[in-house]
Amino acid sequence: MIDLKIAAGIPAFNEEKNVGSMIVELLKFVDIVIVCDDGSNDNTGMIAKKMGAIVVNHERNLGYGAGIKSLFLKARELGVDVLVTLDADGQHRPEDVLTVLEPIKKHETDIVIGSRFLDQNQQQIPSYRKAGIKIITKLANTTLDKTITDSQSGFRAYNAKVLSEIIPLEHGMGVSNEILIKANRKGFTISEVPIVVSYHGDTSTHNPVSHGASVIFSTLKIISIENPLKLYGIPGCIFLAIGLFFTVLTIQDFTETKQMLLSTAIIGAATIIFGTILLMTAIILYSVVNVIRERKKR
Repeated sequence: MIDLKIAAGIPAFNEEKNVGSMIVELLKFVDIVIVCDDGSNDNTGMIAKKMGAIVVNHERNLGYGAGIKSLFLKARELGVDVLVTLDADGQHRPEDVLTVLEPIKKHETDIVIGSRFLDQNQQQIPSYRKAGIKIITKLANTTLDKTITDSQSGFRAYNAKVLSEIIPLEHGMGVSNEILIKANRKGFTISEVPIVVSYHGDTSTHNPVSHGASVIFSTLKIISIENPLKLYGIPGCIFLAIGLFFTVLTIQDFTETKQMLLSTAIIGAATIIFGTILLMTAIILYSVVNVIRERKKR
């Protein structure tokens, strides 16, 4: 088997308590550790550099997605063959890097997700997190060719082909779904392996409701760009069908009774108009996106 140049990438914001020990452990399994210090106001960057990591600094806090983007770009610059990303808050076990790497080393897939829902012996995930993750993952699965169980896991491995062709644009947590949706459109394969995650202590500073809503809206935005026919076209057809049903019902009632039920007529007209707007939106977005993609290929 050809030796691969493997890097671990850590997006970090105010993680001076955890980042040093993580780097020491990760260097047992990878060749390079890259830390994106996302505008920390503590000693995260200094400690990371002292422990042997390559540090990419953001002058101010830009968000998780911006950190992932910087890690992708730095990995490309360094010419790594595989980039493994994981969180800096201590919830991921460095030794699980070997599990996440294995399918890529065997050339079985392009992206590997460390899933929290494949290992029955893992520590129980808080119920509110589990519910939110499952909702967001189901939304992502509407755009993917292969059903996955954990679209929000930050513990992943990407091969060089993915790193060379995908540049994340989302600055927030929606970047996780963005990468998967773009990878799927480009024909990259996605696999999952089980990992163990620890939720001891305070591993998240995000409000779960605002966090979840932000990721959902971000995902819908990405789907509207990547697959407008699915997001707008299918609902448009459904609304049109409903509108036609109520319109036919209105005409039938008028023919039989010579009276028009106003509420039925309004529902029919409103749903036809709304369905038509959705369909036109789908067609326009689809056309614009395809034109942009064709220009990029030239």
